[in-house]
Amino acid sequence: MLNKLLGNLGPMKEIIENTKKKLDTITVKGEAEGGLVSVYVNGNRKVTEININQKLMDDGDKEAIEELVLTAMNKALAHADSVNEMEMASAARGLMPGMF
Repeated sequence: MLNKLLGNLGPMKEIIENTKKKLDTITVKGEAEGGLVSVYVNGNRKVTEININQKLMDDGDKEAIEELVLTAMNKALAHADSVNEMEMASAARGLMPGMF
């Protein structure tokens, strides 16, 4: 079994790299306060965009803005974690169908 696993390292590495590339193309969104703050994260858990509604900026409540950004970011990262885990598990099942 060990020889089989070692023999699969090349294909495993390629599948993992392809999965990471795919995760770069998947975007998830986290929102706070009904969309006043939106954070976009890719499947590799990289923040790609943050949008803050101008009305919120005009109100100028720094602490409120910071709290909403944190809330939206945590939601987006949690969603990205789920997507990442599903994609990696799918890749692992393809490599070792009997083990997962």
